[in-house]
Amino acid sequence: MSEEILINVTPVETRVALVENGMLQEAYIERTSRKGIVGNIYKGKVVRVLPGMEAAFVDIGLERAAFIHASDVVPSQSNGDEPADIPKTVPDIRSLLREGQSLVVQVTKDPIGTKGARLTTQLSIPSRYLVFMPGVSHVGISQRIEDDTERARLKTLVEEAAAEDPDVQGGYIIRTAAEAASPEDLIGDMAYLHRLSQSIHERIARVQAPA
Repeated sequence: MSEEILINVTPVETRVALVENGMLQEAYIERTSRKGIVGNIYKGKVVRVLPGMEAAFVDIGLERAAFIHASDVVPSQSNGDEPADIPKTVPDIRSLLREGQSLVVQVTKDPIGTKGARLTTQLSIPSRYLVFMPGVSHVGISQRIEDDTERARLKTLVEEAAAEDPDVQGGYIIRTAAEAASPEDLIGDMAYLHRLSQSIHERIARVQAPA
């Protein structure tokens, strides 16, 4: 499989394209005048709960309040590891959030038009080989890694490292770039992500939610 990343940079915008076997797979555009905020983590405050929509508006300090659906709120009693083959029911938003509540969220979609940003409470922090998900113990793996032996090696390595070392415990998604990576590379990535997660939570603890 041939894979290329094409980058075009101008004073106005930066364009990046991922091409596999001559076919465009993904395209990203970032304009200088309006950089995206997807992936940013904020401490916000719930300003309105909408039972009819099973959603809520959250003030994260932007021009417009952001939007979060009940399906994107991880219940405090849940570890996020429910089996994938069990249908998920959307809980009553009122059982999850209340007006005035502080909330740590991550942006999943940029604001567009009159719509605010889309949020989730399930944080994900990426690095070169892995994506770390605090509060989860599940280990997933990119479908683009097709070799079954390599998939088993990578998953076992990450699961065993997380089980043995409390400093790297959590949920992980093994990225395509991890294929053929050494144990040292993966364990180093896990330690880095855990330190970064701790740093983020320490900073969040010092930040006041929007008034």
